[in-house]
Amino acid sequence: MNARRATLVLCLAAGVAAQVFAAPAHYAIHATTDAIHVDGKLDEGVWQAPPTFTLNYETDPGDNIPAPVRTEVWITFDQGRLYAAVRAEDPEPAKIRARYSDRDTQAGDDSFVLVLDTFNDQRRAFEFFVNPFGVQTDATMNDVTGNEDTSWDAIWASAARITATGWEAEIAIPFSSLRFPRSSGPQTWGLDALRLYPRDRLHRLAEHALPRGRSCYLCHESKLEGFAGITPGRNLEFDPTLTANRTDSRPNDDLEQDYDHHAKVDPGLTVRWGVTPGMTLNAALNPDFSQVEADAAQLSVNTQFALFYPEKRPLFLEGADLFDTKINAVYTRDIADPSWGLKLTGKEGKNAMGVIVARDQSTNLLFPSSQGSSLGTLDQSNTSTVLRYRRDIAGTSAALGGLFTSREGDGYHNRVAGIDTLFNGDEHTLIRIEALGSNTLYPQSIRARFGQPGGELSGYALRAAWHRTTRDWTVHFDYNDVGPNFRADLGFIPQVDYRKAYAFAERNFYGDAGGAKHWYSQWVWGTETTGTYDSHGNPLQTQLSPYFYFNGPRQLFVTAYLGLGPSWYQGVRFDRTFVVWVSHIQAFPDLYAGLEGRIGQEIDYANTRQGNLVSLKP
Repeated sequence: MNARRATLVLCLAAGVAAQVFAAPAHYAIHATTDAIHVDGKLDEGVWQAPPTFTLNYETDPGDNIPAPVRTEVWITFDQGRLYAAVRAEDPEPAKIRARYSDRDTQAGDDSFVLVLDTFNDQRRAFEFFVNPFGVQTDATMNDVTGNEDTSWDAIWASAARITATGWEAEIAIPFSSLRFPRSSGPQTWGLDALRLYPRDRLHRLAEHALPRGRSCYLCHESKLEGFAGITPGRNLEFDPTLTANRTDSRPNDDLEQDYDHHAKVDPGLTVRWGVTPGMTLNAALNPDFSQVEADAAQLSVNTQFALFYPEKRPLFLEGADLFDTKINAVYTRDIADPSWGLKLTGKEGKNAMGVIVARDQSTNLLFPSSQGSSLGTLDQSNTSTVLRYRRDIAGTSAALGGLFTSREGDGYHNRVAGIDTLFNGDEHTLIRIEALGSNTLYPQSIRARFGQPGGELSGYALRAAWHRTTRDWTVHFDYNDVGPNFRADLGFIPQVDYRKAYAFAERNFYGDAGGAKHWYSQWVWGTETTGTYDSHGNPLQTQLSPYFYFNGPRQLFVTAYLGLGPSWYQGVRFDRTFVVWVSHIQAFPDLYAGLEGRIGQEIDYANTRQGNLVSLKP
């Protein structure tokens, strides 16, 4: 887990002791007529009134104890923007941690976080982070799947400054950057506000108390009431592009010949339109993705299955969380080179829906098996379609969804359909079930080249999971069954033909247990077990793995994982005893150090032989 991800998980998932919690707070906010200049100076008249609320709780590592420092928050709005201001008092301003850094990368800094559930449905929220230099992070949070996505980038303004008594920040979020219901009267939004206060420990200060051992986060949010007369607008955006290139070459590399000149001009257009407050249409004609951030390098040495790369193209990021399922049946990077594409996503009431249709100039294929995967390309274009529907049902995070994907080409098709459901029996228990079926036809050239079966292939993928978490214990069990002929060519499923049972149990020990203060913040001891077999009953992996992780002073974090048990590859049994660890510490305020590693037995997949692995990442 990288540092940025760890910080997001900590600030939105760290819990506190189970106890009787007050009903969610309700804050009435009012429009302002002041002209607010976002410069980090709280000198406008609206900020001279009493704060909308203060962050009174420390929820980690403290157990809903009083916050060690005072944090005041104001929220107001005008017809175009939501404004927030924070005054973060600090008795030792010299210890404030902040860096000028790229967007979405200020992990470890002092930060203020505003979380807005604009539909007040406890399913999805927008997150806005700002550090004492005004550096931004923004993300979407999906409480149905538990996923956070920092690839979402909104247009908003922030500014902050360090003062003699702490630091101050201002935020302005255009309503056009948010989705929310259209209403002529007042609205109610879900709210959380946090302050990350890193000193010897990373303190999470919050607007409301939060219990440990919960199965949902947004179900504990407070409420903002007001916003009368606001509108999200149509938010119509046009992004034209023009790409030109020229190539000069000599025929057959003959130096006596003149150059042949080949020039190409590619115009393109991408359009974004807020059809309704909850529905957004994205359309693209010959889109250009040259400005998209490059993929981070990954090592493919001695890998058994294909590597995963995250989606970063703006056309496919809008509403991407709606297509998330635990069986990864939608992976939009499979639409590699679209000549045109349409995407409609959004939510109306309890109904969330998404549609993607694109004409792709490339047909890249992933051929999975129980032992590995390979990549291939079909030299033709295809039409790709994804249909997604989800219905919120009774309960804090319960939902029922349906999914259909289709990829159609000349003599080729892949179609997948299925359902998924999430049910939380109580605040501590989650049950998730997913079932998919597929039908695939490959051209003869692909079957011969990559050894795929002839005729139409019909397959299935099933997953059932039960998860129970309390203050002191977490227990999880899931079962996966994927048939040998299952294919999801618009998804990322590199392994098929296996049945896997997986379970873990872990015990939490907190440094403030029983009212006593200990030198550590948290210990977790756990054990997981895995049994994987192919559809013929042949073993692929059996493993028993004890592990622990630990949080302590100077933001010390250490986790270690011991793998015990054999694996089978190409019918050969291999020993795989290994240890994996991750450790990092804030040794000094300006020095953050860590070491990750893995030492032990591993399989040399290229040569089907026993090997040893030593990997160190300082």
